[in-house]
Amino acid sequence: MNPSRFLPLAIAICLAGCAVAPVVDREPDEQAEVDPLLADHAIAHRRVAEAFTTPATPDDNIDSPTAWTSADGQRWLIASAKSSDRLVVYDGDSGRRLREVAGPGSAPGQLRRPNGVAVIDDLLLVVERDNRRVQAFALPGFEPLLSFGADDLEQPYGLWVHRDGSGYEVIVSDNYMSPDDEDRPPPLAELGRRFKRYALDRQAEGWHARLLGSFGATDAAGAIRIAESVFGDPAHDRLLLAEEDPGSGTRLREYGLDGRYRGRDIGAELFKAQAEGLALYACDDGSGYWLATDQFKDRSLFHVFDRVSLSHVGAFAGARTANTDGVWLDRSASARFPQGVFYAVDDDQGVSAFDWRDVAAALSLKTCGEG
Repeated sequence: MNPSRFLPLAIAICLAGCAVAPVVDREPDEQAEVDPLLADHAIAHRRVAEAFTTPATPDDNIDSPTAWTSADGQRWLIASAKSSDRLVVYDGDSGRRLREVAGPGSAPGQLRRPNGVAVIDDLLLVVERDNRRVQAFALPGFEPLLSFGADDLEQPYGLWVHRDGSGYEVIVSDNYMSPDDEDRPPPLAELGRRFKRYALDRQAEGWHARLLGSFGATDAAGAIRIAESVFGDPAHDRLLLAEEDPGSGTRLREYGLDGRYRGRDIGAELFKAQAEGLALYACDDGSGYWLATDQFKDRSLFHVFDRVSLSHVGAFAGARTANTDGVWLDRSASARFPQGVFYAVDDDQGVSAFDWRDVAAALSLKTCGEG
């Protein structure tokens, strides 16, 4: 008997009555067969209650937050929404949803699969995975200014931006995968382009961006196999890159601003789920703290490291915040958050806010200005 004779009939019957499994758009870092749970690990940490969590909107698939404060002191919390191809704007002090920006497309002001976001001065930068570019908007009006990287980027995710002279430098993570298997990182020798570096400046005719180069270690010790989160600290000539590949050991790797691996990893023995979003609490005197996410599915854990020595000083989790991708720390003061606020995505559905006073009290951290 030839089973293939019956395939058309079987397909017809199934189309009429079989349940169809939903198509799941999994990221390269979402290949674990069993979801890691904080409840299954005896990791010392303190619980810090969320100041608020925005209303849950599962259809948005929230990925990363950033924040901007207007001249009159109003703080906006801006988050990328991967599935709805837009930006969601919340009141940064209450979590109230204010508006949505953009929508699907590739024209200026439109987005496809927005991921990493960052604000610097009155500029908002948005990484678009499926348009393979970074788009810049002017705040507060969200006017599109320019896009860049489409000729260089393959699968961009995260970014970090800092002032460089009269302009800015932007570093973008590029998580291109193996050409033979989109779920597998490429060979080590091909990881030298994991991060792209751009110069962004304003000229007489408008904004302009140019590629400065690429970097990434290609040895087993320093390579970034799964690349998303990147953040820098110019005062200490340091980049921290999250290695999200559980197979090789998820952790943070220290690079210099020159893009070279410094031979030191942070948290290799601490991260039990997956190293994710990074933030820096930076004081003007050079002190402060790094925050790094361990992406447990039931409750996210946030590790805190000394800014200078990178020594581990503690960890905290919220009462409910889980499965966190992006985070953002805003040190600016407001009536609601006089010492700043830490934002963390909650289970792809919203964003939680943590009052920095509560975090500092729970872990006995210094605040900027304290001796």
